[in-house]
Amino acid sequence: MGSETTVIMKTGDHSLVMNVAPSQQRRSCLIVYSGTETGKRFVLDGLATVIGRLADVGVFIDHPSVSRRHAELEVVAGAMLISDLGSSNGTYVNDVRLEAPRPLKDGDLIRLGKVFLKYYEQENLDVLLHDRIYRMATVDAGTDIFNRQYLVDFLKGEFRLAKLTNRPLSLVYYDLDYFKSVNDNYGHSAGDQVLKESAAVVKTVVRKDDLLGRLGGEEFVVVLPNTPLQAATELAERMRAAIEAHAFVLSFQTPLGKRTVTHKQTVSLGVAQLSDEMQESRELLDAADHALYRAKRGGRNRLSC
Repeated sequence: MGSETTVIMKTGDHSLVMNVAPSQQRRSCLIVYSGTETGKRFVLDGLATVIGRLADVGVFIDHPSVSRRHAELEVVAGAMLISDLGSSNGTYVNDVRLEAPRPLKDGDLIRLGKVFLKYYEQENLDVLLHDRIYRMATVDAGTDIFNRQYLVDFLKGEFRLAKLTNRPLSLVYYDLDYFKSVNDNYGHSAGDQVLKESAAVVKTVVRKDDLLGRLGGEEFVVVLPNTPLQAATELAERMRAAIEAHAFVLSFQTPLGKRTVTHKQTVSLGVAQLSDEMQESRELLDAADHALYRAKRGGRNRLSC
């Protein structure tokens, strides 16, 4: 068994330190090299994978230059073959347009319309570095959940997907009740702890296909793909109850020394589902926002939908 490899990389003010075991270097994958999703990784687990703009393809690329079923990757005799599926803008490998299926080599650059992807035979160190850089660009450092930009982009993609497939899409928009008093009474370090800890509590409630993101300040959104309003409401109530039941143990400095208190935090939540009349993702977010304010006006520590 090989030993771990340690990698240190500096990017801006950050240092990335990784210990990579040989077991991590296994599956082939694609990494996006263009647009807002630069660094996003698609693991290729199956024998055949279609890339395109359709909801049911293996690698979903939401870009107008990509055809609905643009290209296909297929494992044949141990080699990964790529073929064009009659796309409008063509499939290129290392700037050569595909005229017939061809095998891919590690590091090959694939272009589908205006979207660039890089193929890796294994999840090697280069892939893991891209994962870390992608994480730094998409994760909110204060709460360890997705940041506003990633949240908004994800919602736009799910909104278009739901419109195309007629699947339900719901949102839970929530904020922490009377959060300013936490900062005022216990200090900003305690406030930061409540933000991060509350997000961790919600992460234990949401499902694997849901996305939790921080919209800003003490405001958070959970995007619930393929979820009708009733199921979203039930999930929101579980979120509310989990936060209310959680004991936040806060330590803070006073003129008389260090103190520790047990803080009880509550949240108000708004729930909304995509309707036929909505044409933009912002409308769904606004509907959940309006429901949130109804919950706050109704006394807080409750939800409205």
